[in-house]
Amino acid sequence: MKYPRRNGSRALVVLSCMGFSVAVGCQTPAAPAADGSFQLAMIPDTQNYVDYTHQRDAGFALDASELFIEQMAWIAANSEPRGGDIVFVAAVGDVWQHQSEAVDAEHAARGAGAAESSPMGDHFAPTPKTRTVEIPKAIEGYRRIAATGLPFGVAPGNHDYDAMWGLETFPPNLDKDPSEFEMADLGMLHVGGLDNFRSAFGDDSEFFRGQSWYVASFRGGANSAQVFEAGGYRFLHFALEMSADDEVLAWVESVLARYPDTPTILSTHDYLDSRGRRAGNPIIDLAAGDPGYHNSAEEIWADLIARNDDIFLVLCGHHHGQAFRTDLNESGHEVYQMLADFQDRGQVGIDAGQPLDPFIRGPVGIGDGWFRLLEFDLAASTPILRVRTYSTHYKQLSGALPTYAAWYREHEQPDMTDVEFLEADAFEVELVDFRKRFGEPNAQ
Repeated sequence: MKYPRRNGSRALVVLSCMGFSVAVGCQTPAAPAADGSFQLAMIPDTQNYVDYTHQRDAGFALDASELFIEQMAWIAANSEPRGGDIVFVAAVGDVWQHQSEAVDAEHAARGAGAAESSPMGDHFAPTPKTRTVEIPKAIEGYRRIAATGLPFGVAPGNHDYDAMWGLETFPPNLDKDPSEFEMADLGMLHVGGLDNFRSAFGDDSEFFRGQSWYVASFRGGANSAQVFEAGGYRFLHFALEMSADDEVLAWVESVLARYPDTPTILSTHDYLDSRGRRAGNPIIDLAAGDPGYHNSAEEIWADLIARNDDIFLVLCGHHHGQAFRTDLNESGHEVYQMLADFQDRGQVGIDAGQPLDPFIRGPVGIGDGWFRLLEFDLAASTPILRVRTYSTHYKQLSGALPTYAAWYREHEQPDMTDVEFLEADAFEVELVDFRKRFGEPNAQ
């Protein structure tokens, strides 16, 4: 079977657990792969785990934060420093849920006022618990990773900004006939301020200060770059703020110039939607809501990614679900672009007796422990990237869980068949031009 081809992607699906080197069926670390392959952990949006309203003391059926800590502990246990295969962790944003301010100072000074009503009502109203509950829990989780010495990068998502509000220039249109209602009629959210993010993941934070693998930062760590070595190559990774502006793109170019001919991965929050398009969410499209201060995904593709041949992989979250596409850059080489965001998955809550969300008439999204494992085999005759989706709660790969499609497909990808949905979360990609771009691996 083949994963649906999108813009020339070469992806062969493997739904079996056979041959997958992480010890996915238990909490014990895996033995290092004998063939020199290695893994990256891609952590999608985790805000629903640490959301202060999703804990027992707020009346929730379980402490969702325990799933987050469990996930981070599993990644740490399977890290290379502890005998496993995970050599790097890339987090694509929305680490926590709530904001601490109504509108940040910079936007207030520019007159970017708030609408009388927000597309999300009071659900994401500012709260002091952002700083007293949610951010400390996020830090607790990442301390599990940091304690191993494993390098990692964290990109800020819209929920990680200090403020998120409804733009008065995009007011809701709730009087529209329901038959003609579109997502954009809810209005548009905007964000500003990254002081909270820098307090946890800034360049002077406990995680990155003095680390040799943390090689560059911009705006105090709102954007950052890391290096790691695996499979006979040195890799460069960028974690960029959402809808990065021209100054951020210029900074990325300057860092790339310092690391020529280095395979480069770029993580950012908003890039692909669940249909594989480089398109913003109409409820929160920073480039459309604040033009001149943000770039769209298409602009980031054209102005940065397509022009720089060393960028071969782009990771993102934000849009609920999964997507994958391959495009040729200006040098004629393949760039692999991947969305994974499992925050709407709420079967764990149902299992614990949590009532359905009356607004969406479905499970309260938590995440159910799911994240991505990206296994690279760069010693193969044609290098291969194997993508798997694993739950640290259910201790199963997606393809090994019989109820996987029944639980999640209809909400995330209603136009897919069950088989297509399984294929979207477990597939292989031939990295056909990797050696042409980056040479042969160095001797280990």
